[in-house]
Amino acid sequence: MKIERVELRRMRVPIKAPFETSFGRLFHKETVVVRVLGGGLHGLGESTAFPHPFYNEETNDTIWHILRDYAVPALLGKTLEHPREVSQLLGWVRGNRMALSALEGAVWDLWARQKGEPLARLLGGTRGEIEVGVSIGIEPTVEAVLANVEKFVAEGYRRIKIKVKPGFDVEPVGAIRGRFGPGLPLMVDANSAYTLADLPRLRELDAFGLLMIEQPLAHDDIIDHARLQAELETPVCLDESIHTLADARKALELGSCRTINIKIGRVGGLAHAVAIHDLCQQQGVPVWCGGMMELGIGRAHNIAIASLPGFSIAGDTSASSRSFAEDIVEPVVDFCSPGKLAVPQRPGIGYEINPHALEKFTLHTETFAP
Repeated sequence: MKIERVELRRMRVPIKAPFETSFGRLFHKETVVVRVLGGGLHGLGESTAFPHPFYNEETNDTIWHILRDYAVPALLGKTLEHPREVSQLLGWVRGNRMALSALEGAVWDLWARQKGEPLARLLGGTRGEIEVGVSIGIEPTVEAVLANVEKFVAEGYRRIKIKVKPGFDVEPVGAIRGRFGPGLPLMVDANSAYTLADLPRLRELDAFGLLMIEQPLAHDDIIDHARLQAELETPVCLDESIHTLADARKALELGSCRTINIKIGRVGGLAHAVAIHDLCQQQGVPVWCGGMMELGIGRAHNIAIASLPGFSIAGDTSASSRSFAEDIVEPVVDFCSPGKLAVPQRPGIGYEINPHALEKFTLHTETFAP
C-alpha cells in the first residue's frame, strides 16, 4: 500500500442543539477530515479534537499543524505492509494522539478497501450489529433532562448517559430514577468535575444503581480514582486518564476503575485501541466506545471498533440525526433497528462521502503529494 497523496479538510458543521458538559458548550462540530489516496482508492479519517483545549491539550489548530507539518510529510511516498506501521513511523511525535489517529484511521480504511474487506473484520470484529446509547448534556433544568431521556428511550437507545457537575448531579439522577425506575441502564459522566473532597456527594450517586460513574476526578489521575473506587459500589470508568496501553495496565493494577471508555482518537488510533481492548478482555474488564460528537466518518470508525467482542457495554455512537441535520457521509449513520447500528459489510468503513455536504461545510483544504 503506497501513500501517494493526502488531502486535509477543515470542516465546520452545525449541531442541532447546543451540547453542554462540565467544561463547556458546543454549537458546531469542527474537525479535520483526512483522505489518503493510493492504488486508485482512498481511505477516510476524522480527527476528534474540539476547538478549544478543554477535553485534552489538542485543538483543531494543533491537529492541522501536526498533520500538515510533520505526520503527512513523514508518510507521503511510503509503502506500508500494514496500517500498524503508521504508529511505528510516527512514534517520534510526542503526544498529539488525536492528530495521528486521524491519519492512521484513513490508512486503515484505505488498506481495508484495497483488500476488499470490511474494516471491522480486519480489526477482529465479530458482531453484525452493535447496541448504542446516547449522551445527554447538562441542561438548564431537570425537567429538560427528563424530556430528553423520555425522547431517547422512546427512540430505542439501549443506555442513557447524562453529564453531571457539582450542583447538577444527585437531583437529575434521582428524578430519572423516579420517573423511569431502576431498570433503565443509566450512567453519569463528570468529565473530571469532582475531587476526593466531594466523596459524600459521590456516595449519594452511588445509591442509584448506576452502570458507572465516568471520569469523576482529575483528567490525568489514576491514584485518587483507586481510592474512590474502593469507597463505591458503582464501577468507576476511566476516560481522559487513559492515553496508552501502559496507562490502562497501571489503572487496572491499581484498581482505579472497573471499566474503560476506549476512544480511538484519545489513545492514538485503531491499533492502540485494539491493544487496550485485548488487555481488558484478558483481565475480564468490560470496555465500551465513547463518542466525541463525530461526523459520519468518525462514527464509522467507532462502529468498526465497537464490533470487537470485548465491547460489551452500549457505546456513545448514536445515529447521525442525534446531532446533525446533515452529515457528510452517505448513507447517513442510522439505526438498523431501535437502539442498534449495523456493522457495514462493504469494504473499508462502509460509507462514502456526500460530495455536496463535504463542500458545503469545508472551511479550507490542502492536498499533499511527494
